[in-house]
Amino acid sequence: MRLFEHEAKALFRRAGLETPRGLLAETPAEAVLAAAELGPRVAVKGQVRSGGRAKAGAVRLAEGPAEVEAAARAVLDARVAGQPVGGLLIEEAVPVESERYLGIVYDDRSGGPAAVASLAGGIEVESGAAAAARVPLSALDPAQDFRLKEAVATLGLSGRELVDLTGVLGRLWRLFTERDLLLAEINPLARTDDGRWIALDARVEIDDDALYRQARTVAELGIDPATRSDREASDLELEAARIDRSDHRGVAGRVVQFEGSLALLIGGGGASLTAFDAVRAHGGSPANYCEIGGNPSVRKVAALTSLLLGQPGIDRIAVIMNVVNNTRADLIARGVIRGCLDAGLEPSSAIAVFRVPGAWEDECVALLRHYGVSACDRGVSIDEAAGLAVAAASG
Repeated sequence: MRLFEHEAKALFRRAGLETPRGLLAETPAEAVLAAAELGPRVAVKGQVRSGGRAKAGAVRLAEGPAEVEAAARAVLDARVAGQPVGGLLIEEAVPVESERYLGIVYDDRSGGPAAVASLAGGIEVESGAAAAARVPLSALDPAQDFRLKEAVATLGLSGRELVDLTGVLGRLWRLFTERDLLLAEINPLARTDDGRWIALDARVEIDDDALYRQARTVAELGIDPATRSDREASDLELEAARIDRSDHRGVAGRVVQFEGSLALLIGGGGASLTAFDAVRAHGGSPANYCEIGGNPSVRKVAALTSLLLGQPGIDRIAVIMNVVNNTRADLIARGVIRGCLDAGLEPSSAIAVFRVPGAWEDECVALLRHYGVSACDRGVSIDEAAGLAVAAASG
């Protein structure tokens, strides 16, 4: 879940990182009032959860009420990576002596977190023109000071700046681990004329899988996770997310809606993507992508099944998972059957295919047989199960 800049900076301040003074505004008139409290020169910054704001004209400097109002109107009219600007952050303009980039990221090469530092902040980081360092970190050991110092020292920095930037990275690292982040980035980190280091911009992403542990963080920021997507969530997606949050057991409710006719309950160690692609490869038209697993409760599976089958034009569902060991196949079957009945459909006609081999499989098969549904065992591949589902849905 990516945060807006003002939310990320709120976390930064809690972590002991300095940010410019700022106020939120929704209209040009509010922007003028905010600027009057912050000083003669301000930055008018559009709030979107995407990079490239400056290039898109969504960040502007202004001085005086007329300029602030004009800048606010222009920023609110801008679009960044196809996203509309939802609000404004008005910040005091900070006199900058130099800029750096610091971040804690997840690194594809090392398969874990890494500290990243660069001699230049701003858009130069994106071009790769400035010298940069990347040092892998261990998520198992909270004491990483020597590696953080290595990332800064690799840039050739020493003395007071080495100490200061290592301290900033240390605060980012603690924030990263304590708040279950995927990204904690300052770009740029500015040194002021009086020697202070201030985060002029902030990017933070919280791991969706850890949101249940970050209820306090979400509450502090006033965020509804169900509304946070790179696009506006549909009513179906919002309700599915509510179902998932209603019970801590397992995953059943992460849904992306499509304009198809075959509902999908899919999952199992990456198998959800495999099953989704296989349905399309066989000429099927998925009504949704979703993930289930981790032994969700019967109630959650039933609610999600009923929700998916309750959509207009959808009366068939395919249940396809990899071989499961941490999920009881019989509980998935109970939930799907209950969901079909709640949607007013007979399981024998609504279930296009059911492939959940693994734990408690015999009980699962017996239950499905009672309702006239044939279960596929592990001898039927995910691809073959997808083909059977498409054929059943087309028949």
